Amino acid sequence: MSGLALLLEAMGHSVSGCDMENTFYLGRLRQNGVNIEMSHNKEHLDIYKPGLIIHTSAIAQDHPELIEARKRGIRVARRAEILSAIFNEKKGVGVAGTHGKTTTSSMISFVSEFAGRRPTVAIGGELSDIGCNAKLGEGEYMVAELDESDGSFELFSPNVTVVTNVDWDHIDHYPTFESVIEGFGRFITGSKPGAPVIICAEDAGTSKLLASGTVENAVTYGWGRGWRWGAEDLRLLDGGGSVFTAYKDGIPAGEMRLRLSGEHNVLNSLAALAASDAMGIPFKTAAEALSIFNGAKRRLQVVGEAGGVLIYDDYGHHPNEIAATMRALAGAFRNRPIHVVFQPHRYTRTQALFADFAKVLCAAEGIYLLPIYSADETPISGVSSFLISDELHLAGRSDAVVCGDFQEAADLVCEGVKPGCVVLTIGAGSVEELGGQILAELRKRTAVENAAAVSA
Repeated sequence: MSGLALLLEAMGHSVSGCDMENTFYLGRLRQNGVNIEMSHNKEHLDIYKPGLIIHTSAIAQDHPELIEARKRGIRVARRAEILSAIFNEKKGVGVAGTHGKTTTSSMISFVSEFAGRRPTVAIGGELSDIGCNAKLGEGEYMVAELDESDGSFELFSPNVTVVTNVDWDHIDHYPTFESVIEGFGRFITGSKPGAPVIICAEDAGTSKLLASGTVENAVTYGWGRGWRWGAEDLRLLDGGGSVFTAYKDGIPAGEMRLRLSGEHNVLNSLAALAASDAMGIPFKTAAEALSIFNGAKRRLQVVGEAGGVLIYDDYGHHPNEIAATMRALAGAFRNRPIHVVFQPHRYTRTQALFADFAKVLCAAEGIYLLPIYSADETPISGVSSFLISDELHLAGRSDAVVCGDFQEAADLVCEGVKPGCVVLTIGAGSVEELGGQILAELRKRTAVENAAAVSA
């Protein structure tokens, strides 16, 4: 929503908004001249007299502002309806997928900017290198991260379509894995005629799509030389990053160096290379841009280090995302114990996947669970973080603990770690605030220990 607000403001519209919590993104909007009210209230309609109300699909249709707007004859639209109207007028590069779409769309945006294409950008996370999650460009291309969670990505008609993977998630909208596959199939067939469909060939879900015959003009990517774009000779570097050889049509295209860690980011970079190629950007230019790309906010982001303990934060909220992030850390910091603080996101997701969450978390040295972040959901009886901890206990991880709040989590983590450990805070909710709290507590404890050592 904040990204769309930035785009509309840059296009010359008078934009205002409201939210329940004061976040970093609201500060960014205010800096750009967007008036923001805290809390939701139908009186906002009297203050700003809008001609259009745009809302996220997380807002219920019986919301007081929406009801009042309809009474007054003010047009009401979902975010995706407005964003797709902007996107479909451009040469759109649409990035979809259950995981990895923020990083992949960020990579494509950065390469396009680096190559002088001046793209319009709208993604879910803030680009570290550009410093925003959306910008209005003067060029013909628009790069956008497309959200499958409510099916709204079907409103977009890309000139270049990217699908990173297809997994069962957003259980409130997709009751079965097959319904997810069908949704992605409809999205792909909505691409503009002749649009290349850049699709990962290593994923079970995308393999089903490819086998279904619904994907025309497929540009596959994955490991080895058997795909349109491939990677071989991968070396994960100590401390983070990777080096590999990129192949196009089985022929070496050149060496690739990434600052980002993890095999999943190698695959994301292949998608970015394929999209850049479809946009006419030479491999050498794309490779140079990706070698200096620093990633998106909350995608394996360094929080800081204190007392020999490294702290990272990540947005992962699905078992496969958590597993990929933990593998990336293990590859970058070999033989260093990893402690994970996980905040489950949504009751429906936790209810459906609690056993899978427990399975991937078992790989951590220390496991700390926070209460479920509800997002817009009503609590479900019997569904809590204890579902995950009970499963962990059955698997022999009696040390896994459910924390009552951030302060308890910070205290337990600081007591459980020692120099050389890596701490990962992960989840799609408010857990992003916890890393800084742990860092501050570790620094305080380190200062006390150092002072005691000097006194002795």
